[in-house]
Amino acid sequence: MLFHLLYGALGNKIGFLRVFRYPSTRILAAAITALLLSFILGPWFIEKLKSRQIGETIREDGPQTHKKKAGTPTMGGSLILFCLAVSTLLWCDLRSQFVWLALSVTVAFGAIGFADDYEKVSKKNKKGISGKLRLTLEFAAAGAAMAFLFYSNAMGPEVRLHLQLPFTNFYEQGIDLPAWFYAIFGTFVVVGTANAVNLTDGLDGLAIGPSIMNAAVFLIFAYIAGVETTIIGHAGQPPETIASYLHVAHIKGAEELAVFAAALFGAGIGFLWYNAYPASVFMGDVGALSLGGSIGMLAVLTKNELVLLIVGGLFVVEALSVIIQVGSFKTRGKRVFKMAPIHHHYELKGWDEPKIIVRFWLVSALLALLALGTLKMR
Repeated sequence: MLFHLLYGALGNKIGFLRVFRYPSTRILAAAITALLLSFILGPWFIEKLKSRQIGETIREDGPQTHKKKAGTPTMGGSLILFCLAVSTLLWCDLRSQFVWLALSVTVAFGAIGFADDYEKVSKKNKKGISGKLRLTLEFAAAGAAMAFLFYSNAMGPEVRLHLQLPFTNFYEQGIDLPAWFYAIFGTFVVVGTANAVNLTDGLDGLAIGPSIMNAAVFLIFAYIAGVETTIIGHAGQPPETIASYLHVAHIKGAEELAVFAAALFGAGIGFLWYNAYPASVFMGDVGALSLGGSIGMLAVLTKNELVLLIVGGLFVVEALSVIIQVGSFKTRGKRVFKMAPIHHHYELKGWDEPKIIVRFWLVSALLALLALGTLKMR
C-alpha cells in the first residue's frame, strides 16, 4: 500500500520518493517495519495471551526438564504472521501474483495451525485437531496454489515447468516436468517444509533461528532471480542479468518475493527477541506451519525446490529422525534415537538446552552458506 502511495501517487510530485520503486529500498523497509512492529506489539501481545491463560501444555512422555515450561504463553506465531502480513501489504507491489500466492498460503497454513493450537489450549492436551484433517487442509491449500501457478501464465513458459538442479546450468541441465507432476511435487514441497519446521519447534528459539536464515537466503535467491539490473559481460559478450550470469532461472517479478522474504526475516528476528531461551512465548503451530509454508512457497516460486534440501537441511534432519524412529519401531520394535525429533535425543543424552539450540543454529548457518555457494559452483 505504501509502495503504491509513495511511488505511484506521490512519486511524480515528490522526486525523492521515487527511491521506493527499487526493490532494494523496499527490502530494507519491509524488514525494519516487521521488526519494529514485533518489538512494539510483543509485550502487549504476550500480556494478552497471559490474561487469557493461553498457555503451553507439556507432553507427558517428553523430557522432564520441559515441565517447568508449562503455562508459558503459546500461539505467539500469530504475532509473526501479523507483522509479516502487514509489512508485505505495505511494501510489496500488490500487482504481483507471486506475492499473493506466497502470502495466501502462509496465512492459510497459519489458520490451520491456529485451529490446531486452539484445540490444544481449549482441551488442555497435545492432540489438537486430527492429523488426517490437518494434512488434508494443508494439501488443499498448497495444492490450490500450485494448480494456479503451474496451469497459469504467472511464470514465463521457458521456466514454468523447468526444474532447477543444484550446481548445474538451469537452461542446459534442468529437467522439464509435466504441469500435473510439478503441481503435485510443489504441493509436497510446501506441506513437507511446513511439517518439518513444526517438528523442529521443540526448544526455545530452535525453529525460528533457522527460519530467519532460510528467509535471508531466499531473499537473495528471489532478488537474483527477478531483478532486471544488467551487469557487464565478459570481453566481447553483451551485458546480461545477474540470473543469466549465474546460470539460474530468470523469473520476471520474482524480486517482489525478496520484499516478502525481508518481511519474514524482520518478523522472525522480532519474535526471536521474546522466544530466545528462556522463552517468554512459544510460537505454536500457528507460527511453525505458517513459517514452513512461507519458506516452501519461496523455494517453489524461485525454482529452488531442491536447494531447499540444503538451506533447510536442519528441518530435513529433524523430519527424517521422526520417520526413521517410527519406521524402526514399527518394523523392528526398536528405537534408533532416545527420542525423536532428534533435538530431544540430545536432551536425553544430557546436553543443556541452550547448547543444543546454538549448535543447531550453527549447523543451519553453515547450510545456508552452502546453499548460497550453489550460485557460483555450477
